[in-house]
Amino acid sequence: MIVVCGEALIDMISNGDGTQQATPGGGPFNTARALARLGVPTVFLGRLSDDALGRRLAALLVSDGASLELATIGTEPTTIAMADVDSEGSAKYRFLIHGTSAPNLTPDMIPERFGPQVNAIHLGTLGLVLEPMASTLVDLIRREHGRRLVMLDPNIRAGLVPESEYREHLRTAITHSTIVKASIADLAWLYPGLGCETAAERILGEGVSLVVVTLGAHGAFAAHRDIRIRAGAPLIEVVDTIGAGDAFGAGLLAWLHEHHAIRPDLSLEPEELAEGLRFACLAGALTCTRAGAEPPWKAEMAALET
Repeated sequence: MIVVCGEALIDMISNGDGTQQATPGGGPFNTARALARLGVPTVFLGRLSDDALGRRLAALLVSDGASLELATIGTEPTTIAMADVDSEGSAKYRFLIHGTSAPNLTPDMIPERFGPQVNAIHLGTLGLVLEPMASTLVDLIRREHGRRLVMLDPNIRAGLVPESEYREHLRTAITHSTIVKASIADLAWLYPGLGCETAAERILGEGVSLVVVTLGAHGAFAAHRDIRIRAGAPLIEVVDTIGAGDAFGAGLLAWLHEHHAIRPDLSLEPEELAEGLRFACLAGALTCTRAGAEPPWKAEMAALET
C-alpha cells in the first residue's frame, strides 16, 4: 500500500472566454487518483474541507479507489489554485491559500506508526511549501526513511514562502528519499546552471537510489546506481499538461508495485528500469490527451501495451 501525502485543491482553469472551470487538482491528489486507477492500493493522507468543493475532492478519491482512512476533515475552505494554460497546454499557477484546508496538516494528524502493509510514501508539490503541512511531512519522512520507499516529486512552487526555508525543506526531503522524480524546470531551480543529467548525478550523491527526470515531449531520463537510460514519449495530441507529471510518477510507482520492486533498498536491472520508464511515459502522455488532471485507468494502459 502506498500513502500519498499532501494537498488536495481546486484548479480554477480559464476557458479562454473569460469564464473559469473548477477542476479537482493538487499534485498529491492527482497522484493518489492515478495510483488507484492503476490498481495500486492507495491511501491519501492530507487535510480536506467539509465544504462542497472538499466533499467533491473526497468523493473523487473514493470513486477512483483511494482510501481516506488517513485523511482529516476540517471547516477551513478548500484551497484554490488559479491555473493559466498557454497555447501549448502548459499551466502556470497562482494560489489562494490563507486560512484554507490543504496547509493545515499538523503532526497530530499523522499516525504514530504505519502498518506493515504500507511499503511506500509519496510526497511533494505544496506539501513541502505550506506550513504546518511542510514541517509535518518532512518530519514524517525523517521517521520513515530506511523503513519504506520514499518518493519525492518536488514540482517546484517558488514564491509562496521564503526561498531559504523552501530550499531547506527540499534538501531534507531529497536526502531522505529513495526516488526523486523531477522535471527539467524543477532541476533548473534546484541546481541553477547544471544540466539535468549533472543535476541527477548531484542528487544520486545525496544517497538517493533513483533519479527520474521528465523531459516533456522528449520522454524521460533516469539515473540509478550505475545505470543511465532514456525513454521516449508517445506521439500524442496535447490538450493540456495538467497532471501529466503526477500521472508519470504514479505510473512508475505502479510499475514497481506490479513487479514487486517497492522496497527501501531499491535495485533494478537496466531492462526493468527501461520498462518502468516506458510505462510511466505512457501514463503521462495519456493524461495530456484530455483536459485537466484525468489520469488513465489500468485497463486503458493494458490495451495500449498489447
